[in-house]
Amino acid sequence: MDTPSFLGGRLVVELGDITKLDIDAIVNAANTSLMGGGGVDGAIHKGGGLSILEECRTIRKNYPNGLPTGKAVLTKGGNLPAKYVIHTVGPVWQGGQSSEPDLLKDCYNNSLDLALQNNIKTIAFPAISAGVYGYPLDQASQVAAKAVQERLSQSKAIEKVIFIFFIQEDKDIFLKHCNLGPY
Repeated sequence: MDTPSFLGGRLVVELGDITKLDIDAIVNAANTSLMGGGGVDGAIHKGGGLSILEECRTIRKNYPNGLPTGKAVLTKGGNLPAKYVIHTVGPVWQGGQSSEPDLLKDCYNNSLDLALQNNIKTIAFPAISAGVYGYPLDQASQVAAKAVQERLSQSKAIEKVIFIFFIQEDKDIFLKHCNLGPY
C-alpha cells in the first residue's frame, strides 16, 4: 500500500494500527479523565496495560476537574512497542464556533512540545477529535497538517511524524484536505 511522505520524509501518512508502532511515542486522543475510553483511547489503554492506567491516575491528581482540552501529558508506553504515550484531549465539535480549531492546534503543539522536552525523535498521531468527538475529518486534517508542518519547520529535533489511520477512507480524506507542501 502507498505510504506518502512529505517534508523530506519527516512527515509520513500511513494506514495501520497506532498501538503496533515501534517508535518513540504515540499520541492518544484521550478523554479528560485519562482513564481510557473507546476508539484509539481504549485501544492504547488495552494494549499498554495497567501501568499506563496507573500513571494516568497519578497525573489525574494534578487535574481534579480533568485534563483541560488542548493540554498534553506523558506516560511510559507500558506493554506497547512505543516507549511513550502522549495523552491529549481534543475539542468536541460544536460547529466550529467554540475555538475548536485553536484547541485542536494546541493538542498538536503541546504534544510536540512534550516530544521535544523528552528527546522524542519519532511520534505518531491519530486523527484527534475526528472520531466520537465529531470534528469533521477534512477540517481536522487541515488543522493537524498545518500545526505539524509549522513545528517541523521550526525544529529539526523531531525526525519523523506519522499520521496513522485505521481505514483507507480516512487516510484518503486526510491526504485530500491536509494541504501539505514544502516549507
